[in-house]
Amino acid sequence: MEKKNIEIGKVYSAKYGGTWLSVRIDKSLGHGRYEGTSLPSGKVVITSTDAIRGDGQSEEQWKASRAPKTHDLPVPVPPPAAKIEKPKAEKKKQRGPSGLDSAAKVLGDAKGPLNTAEIVKRMLDRGLWKTNGKTPAATIYAAICREIKSRGPKSRFKKTDKGMFTLTSASRENA
Repeated sequence: MEKKNIEIGKVYSAKYGGTWLSVRIDKSLGHGRYEGTSLPSGKVVITSTDAIRGDGQSEEQWKASRAPKTHDLPVPVPPPAAKIEKPKAEKKKQRGPSGLDSAAKVLGDAKGPLNTAEIVKRMLDRGLWKTNGKTPAATIYAAICREIKSRGPKSRFKKTDKGMFTLTSASRENA
């Protein structure tokens, strides 16, 4: 095997911790070991001849090879032309009542308990609620159940039978 000619002050690629680093060799420690400085971090590393690759280059050559080429530099963006004033934003679209508010209104007008399919049908017929969902009855059912569970006795809704809902007496008075 040929003996490598490692020169002090030159920059080589050296394997350190499983990674190849650019290392400037600063001094020989004997027996094929060298102390160097990792570029550009500046940390001192110790490496062996077996872990060094390359012919070595001066630090100036190394820096020149790392500098961005003119064709790699980003093209400057010209400053924007005079700012075009946008017309003032129109008022935000008013949203209609929520599904639960609409359900409460429908149940307030109903004479007895309704299932969610009938509630949704009446809400859509009266134009109280708009949806493109595939299962609006399931959406309203889940929302009503969520309100009953989270608000407890303060909920607007009361479950009377399986799938049937009505307003609580307090909600009926406020409706």
